[in-house]
Amino acid sequence: MGKIKEFIKNISPFNNRSEMPKILYIVKVILIFCVFKFTGELVCEGLAIGIHFACGKNPLKGEMFDTNTITLITYLGYSLMIAVIIVLWKLFQKKTVAELGFTGNALTYLLGLAAGTVLIAACVIPVMLTGALQFNGVFENIDKAMVLLMIPCFVLQGAMEEVLCRGVVQQLLIKKTTVPVTFAVSAALFTIPHIDNMAGTEPAITVTAVINLILISIVFSFLTLRLKSIWAACGLHSVWNYILSVVLGLNLSGNEGSVVAVFDVRTSGNSILNGGIYGIEGSVVTAAVLALVLAGTVLFSLKDRLNANEKELH
Repeated sequence: MGKIKEFIKNISPFNNRSEMPKILYIVKVILIFCVFKFTGELVCEGLAIGIHFACGKNPLKGEMFDTNTITLITYLGYSLMIAVIIVLWKLFQKKTVAELGFTGNALTYLLGLAAGTVLIAACVIPVMLTGALQFNGVFENIDKAMVLLMIPCFVLQGAMEEVLCRGVVQQLLIKKTTVPVTFAVSAALFTIPHIDNMAGTEPAITVTAVINLILISIVFSFLTLRLKSIWAACGLHSVWNYILSVVLGLNLSGNEGSVVAVFDVRTSGNSILNGGIYGIEGSVVTAAVLALVLAGTVLFSLKDRLNANEKELH
């Protein structure tokens, strides 16, 4: 009985114990991820329901706000989710916000924005050239206010996912396990929640979408490890989602196009080139671009390590 109690205490997500076999510690971190994520989501759902009731609407009877308002409530609710994660992080892991990855120069966020913009262009333009995506100009009567309001929404949405995967998971694992294990666990926990959105996609697109999620997750992880901060990963993640959804109006990770868009870009047919209903993130072109980026990142990191070793020898 004593061993069972000790085992439960070790893997409990409600303490900061870390002295245990690596496999148990990995299980513990996965449980921490789940508790943090689901607690945050529960609080956000409660807030959304509470706002409806406070405004005289009963969502249990189907009385809901319009689509734009619900979208804003949902996305801005991510700020509360981030706050919940930080509170749980401090309360149970006894760690600071800096130890969550918010270290270094916050201006590296701009580096992430620039990298994300280039990455989007490298993925979308080749697909357009094949005809699998069609550019039909600029939409008329664009809701400019909504376009601007969606900026902080996607800033929060991208940050929330990065705080969980490259913050909580990566920061806990990186000092206790190897880099490959850390990246693999983070990628798995990043990918799994997106799988529900793949319902209805063709098998080839589903496989490609999973590969792309793993690849982009590893890119985020390398960026975080390289800069010793999650600022740039947050920027890259947010600008990727914003440009795809709001600027181009494309499906984002299986979700239908944004409630507002600037450019009228549409998929032509359902193919492995455009990712079908899942969106460009299910495209084989995106897979090729991400694989090249990741290969370049790995080679750059290896070159840096070799240079560092040579300096130590001299």
